[in-house]
Amino acid sequence: MRYQFVDCGWELTRPERGRELYLSAHIPGASVLDVEGELADLSVKDAGRHPLPSADRFAASASRAGIGAGVFVIGYDQGTGGGAARLWWLLRHFGHDQAAVLEGGLAAWSGPFGRGEETIEPALFEPRPRIGDTIDADELAARLDEDGLMIVDARAPERYRGDVEPIDPVAGRIPGAVNWPYSAARASVPDEILAAGEIVVYCGSGITSCVNLHALALAERADAKLYSGSWSDWSNRGLPIERG
Repeated sequence: MRYQFVDCGWELTRPERGRELYLSAHIPGASVLDVEGELADLSVKDAGRHPLPSADRFAASASRAGIGAGVFVIGYDQGTGGGAARLWWLLRHFGHDQAAVLEGGLAAWSGPFGRGEETIEPALFEPRPRIGDTIDADELAARLDEDGLMIVDARAPERYRGDVEPIDPVAGRIPGAVNWPYSAARASVPDEILAAGEIVVYCGSGITSCVNLHALALAERADAKLYSGSWSDWSNRGLPIERG
């Protein structure tokens, strides 16, 4: 099996920052995938800020990054941004389970660093989309009061409470959601979440919630679902919200 490191560094307010960081320092031989340009499809409308890419679109990006059959992928970012977890989730979603996230990101790398561009040998990524690992706004809205359903908000506590909302037009949360910030997800999974019959995770736009989904998979709850549109989708639909 061949190994391929993939740099997924990014900053929400500066989309171009990911490539800048990669060019300045990366793990030697690493390819790079842009969170907004390749791990999302911004041309999709009415699906939140970072809609999921189609199978064909993701396959083209993964192939260019050297990902295909027989390749074990290790994604990394700055350790805090969620880009690597988003790649891990997308790979699983499209049928490629040979993937991991470098804990601690690039700062945890103890070897030499590469700089500038790399020549990456393309591979052939053949998508096999997984069914049942996502949920959309309509289904979630219809099931808000359902017993056994645990809705997890991965945003910072002040955004969960609705004290502030620096990005989306409406502050608050999905009714009934519990708060498990992605910044704390790598420490441990709360028992109440692990014990839930069904778990749905959302964040601002479906990126950092993948950190929580990765932690849940490591805790043997790989069945948790992503609401990919997340708050950026929910808050634009006139759906019920809670604050406080």
